[in-house]
Amino acid sequence: MKKIASIILSLFLASSISLAAQSDSLENAADLEKYREVNDFVDENESCFKCHAETKYVLVDEFFGTEFVNSLCPDKMVTRDEYYSMVHKSFACLDCHAYDYEEFPHPLSARLEEPYQCIDCHGYDENYAHFQFEDIEMEYMESVHAEQVENFSCWKCHDPHSYQLTVRDDGATIKEAIAYNNDICLSCHSDFSRFELLTDREEIDILDTHDWLPNQAAHFGSVRCIECHTSLSDSTLVAHHVQPSELAVKKCSECHSKNSILMASLYKHEAKESRRKYGFINGVILNEAYVIGANRNTTLSFIGILLFLLTMGGISIHIVARIIFKK
Repeated sequence: MKKIASIILSLFLASSISLAAQSDSLENAADLEKYREVNDFVDENESCFKCHAETKYVLVDEFFGTEFVNSLCPDKMVTRDEYYSMVHKSFACLDCHAYDYEEFPHPLSARLEEPYQCIDCHGYDENYAHFQFEDIEMEYMESVHAEQVENFSCWKCHDPHSYQLTVRDDGATIKEAIAYNNDICLSCHSDFSRFELLTDREEIDILDTHDWLPNQAAHFGSVRCIECHTSLSDSTLVAHHVQPSELAVKKCSECHSKNSILMASLYKHEAKESRRKYGFINGVILNEAYVIGANRNTTLSFIGILLFLLTMGGISIHIVARIIFKK
């Protein structure tokens, strides 16, 4: 009986707790108009954003007449500007989250809900066929993330509230694309507070584990992590088959050669455009990046060798002539 009474009391007290909206950054309703241009559920979403777009929230106990101000966990924060400018900007929050979230405080059953995966909405749909979600799903399921990390999902790397397709689609440079992609990996692998939520392994020092790599700064700023840590794929534009660290690429010649693996990964899109416009000459790549040993043009190489031979021949003739005339 005591247990039942305790449960009833806790339910009663929970029902007396309400949420006081904290929307300091949202001055008036007119500020929402710009969001209504891309979303039909702005007003409904405000019930979520009044907490999740702020740094704090207030719990009001109506029964006892007290208030509790708490800081919102940064991982649970989503700004309006961020959300309404990303790929899922037209969605209502409850399109993806259970209606139990309308209850506050949120019940544990809602917090432990199984989130949708990319394939749940985008798989086997001709409208999204060009993204190759089915192939990406197959690659991911064979990756170390899926096999070795419990409860890993797409959203561990691609936050559905702030995910961009790719900065390359927005006309960004190769360098910006590299930084954007590497930030996804480093958000866990260089932040132990997030890393330890997924594994019991000890903290990893990225610089120490890559101490074999010459000129680390240049490499980290010029290639994506996935260039060396995934297996190449012809079916997907961005590889998702992340391999164990012992299988990572460590041979310089894998990248710094005429048949550089970067042509099938980082520069895959540029390579296709280059072949379409200029045949097999790496015109686009030469405009954006230079990979020692990889950027070759047969004609230029022939001209260079010819000029070298002519120069050496001229020097040899000059030396012979000096010797003859000196005598």
